[in-house]
Amino acid sequence: MARKFRPTDEPATPTREAILRFVSEHPGKGTKRDIARAFEVHGEGRVVLKRILKELEGEGLIERRHRRFAEPGALPAVLACDIVSRDRDGDLYAEPSEWDADRGPRPRFVVVAVRRRRGEHGPAAGLGDRVLARVVDLPDGYEGLAQAGLRVIKVLEKKPEGVLGILRVTDGGARLMPISKKQYEELVVDAADLGSAQDGDLVSVDIIRSSRLGLGRARVRETIGNLRSEKAVSMIAIHANDIPHIFPDAVIREAEAAKPATMADREDWRALPLVTIDPPDAKDHDDAVHAVADEDPQNTGGYIVTVAIADVAAYVLPDSNLDREALKRGNSVYFPDRVIPMLPERISNDLCSLKEAVDRPAIAVRMVFDSDGRKKSHSFHRIMMRSAAKLSYVEAQAAIDGAPNDRTAPILDGVLKPLWAAYDTLAAARDARGPLELDLPERKVLLKPDGTVDRIVTPERLTAHRLIEEFMIQANVAAAETLEKRRTPLLYRIHDQPSLAKLESLREFLATLDMKLAKQGHIEPELFNRILERVDGTPQAYLVHEVVLRSQSQAEYSPVNIGHFGLNLRKYAHFTSPIRRYADLVVHRGLITALGLGEGGLPDGAEDTLPRVAEDISAAERRAMQAERETIDRLIAGWLADRVGAIFRGRISGVTKAGLFIRLDETGADGFIPISTLGADYFAFDEARHALIGSRSGETYRLGDRVEVRLIEAAPFAGALRFEMISEGAAGRPLGRGAAMRAAKARKDRERKERMGKVRRGR
Repeated sequence: MARKFRPTDEPATPTREAILRFVSEHPGKGTKRDIARAFEVHGEGRVVLKRILKELEGEGLIERRHRRFAEPGALPAVLACDIVSRDRDGDLYAEPSEWDADRGPRPRFVVVAVRRRRGEHGPAAGLGDRVLARVVDLPDGYEGLAQAGLRVIKVLEKKPEGVLGILRVTDGGARLMPISKKQYEELVVDAADLGSAQDGDLVSVDIIRSSRLGLGRARVRETIGNLRSEKAVSMIAIHANDIPHIFPDAVIREAEAAKPATMADREDWRALPLVTIDPPDAKDHDDAVHAVADEDPQNTGGYIVTVAIADVAAYVLPDSNLDREALKRGNSVYFPDRVIPMLPERISNDLCSLKEAVDRPAIAVRMVFDSDGRKKSHSFHRIMMRSAAKLSYVEAQAAIDGAPNDRTAPILDGVLKPLWAAYDTLAAARDARGPLELDLPERKVLLKPDGTVDRIVTPERLTAHRLIEEFMIQANVAAAETLEKRRTPLLYRIHDQPSLAKLESLREFLATLDMKLAKQGHIEPELFNRILERVDGTPQAYLVHEVVLRSQSQAEYSPVNIGHFGLNLRKYAHFTSPIRRYADLVVHRGLITALGLGEGGLPDGAEDTLPRVAEDISAAERRAMQAERETIDRLIAGWLADRVGAIFRGRISGVTKAGLFIRLDETGADGFIPISTLGADYFAFDEARHALIGSRSGETYRLGDRVEVRLIEAAPFAGALRFEMISEGAAGRPLGRGAAMRAAKARKDRERKERMGKVRRGR
């Protein structure tokens, strides 16, 4: 007999909240009869239930799909899915075959096996199959691994899309090694199905047979390249994430045919000593800066700051081959061993690179700041410039700190010192503005000539970095203000404030540290900064920084402005990197159109296309971030592969129902400890505390805890590390299974409220 959903203390007529929870947690069982049966509603109660369902539907909290009720935007009861992975226990996992990226990441389902009588036959799905399946309740024990269960109705014909892997050929045959953390098992490739592929090749294969028993089989359809010859694991991420990396011939021809820009429609600023300040290994230089004290007696103590940006719009015209390819790429992608540029080298590293002592076209903004660092005015100009010096961050900082070299000594007093003096003024205004001040250093992987890891460093954060960052922010604000004032279409860089559900989760977490997060209608970054200041220098600092970061929304591009929460700015656009970001090129074109600066402005009808452009380049940005992160994970996993069994110190960087994520101190590498390996106790996930807590012992593993772990397994091509916990957890109060269930219920309620909030906001 099916378990009744209604608790014994709930009334015969269910509450609105109970109905919403049932609809959320039981996809595919949302008919009025299902709901009535779950809550044991009979007789007159059915009339009341019908009224409640109509009210919820009218308020947009549920929607009717044929005879079933579902959450707005929820998955249909039946859908087509691709079986994408299989874990070590033989369980299959699937994802929707088609998915709208606006709805977030693709949901993951566990394929539920159907028990049949002896002699009965039904659809037997395997890895790589496309299936028509019904969404069912999640089986017990899979809460941290999937969103829901799937019961296969029919195996469909799979689209001819290849699976990527690394080929390993031995005397015993050929195997395909997985390159995804989701895929654990290898695939067998028969000699007749190898084609011309050789050992070490990155290949695309078609899965020709897969079942729950034994390894699946595959046939090579395409050889992409060999890792040994290319010495680059970034090639895996490029193909796995479908990143365009080869310029079509028409694009190359167009770039090579481009001629240097002339003085037509430009102001001659070649005498102004603008300088570029970049990382020492930068190949292109798209921004230059200059500052001087304002001689206006009405602005005593003020500064004039100039930011000049490469005039990419002079070479990349709307709807040209270069433009279409740039939009397709969205942005440049940076790997430790290579760069996949948005534009060909003829444009990015030559004609548009602000090289020292070479005439280059640029669009410059001249900004006047008062003695308090507040911007009084600004103006944009289309210019011809000549960089006075190409400097690195370290080089410029050393000069200011009293150690100039032959390059910086001649410009120290006239160029560099005014830049730092102007920054000191702007920094005071920045502090008064109160942007979000998160301190989470990033790792940088340095490679040997053979493409393997040499060492991993955390670059020092210099004042030179902050100077360039603040000047670029001010230039971006000026661009947004100008285009908005001129009523010209533009792409804003927006960053929404944290959602109510994330704020509530953060509030519960802070309460465990005896800290309060005020409940207020208007949220500002200063609210979070005060929290971060309270924990500065304490053992909890890392933990609180991580949790505050996870409470934030993701920045994106949009033609509709909602402001930038993290920077605490009402108007913000990207203007300063058109060589590597398509959004900046759109803003440049807008300025050219708005200010009548000559050729290369916005095309007709640009306003109608901007929403789609914003979606495409936001998706390309997320794609690039994922590819860069995957490549670093693979490089480090390969570096650590010969240290299996070694013990490392690290910190718990993530806590889920499935286990613990660990970040190593030595390398910054991330790995996983499955919850089943923590010990004999039953560990439950306490979301508010970001912890796993033993139900009997109270032993607690919490986000941010320092631990010792042993490396058990390293999968270089998948970029995956698996650890074993050495350290004992902190002593704590036993959570108990009842408390664990209540914590899970509270989490699901928050998730439902978050989804309902998005419906009400029309998002």
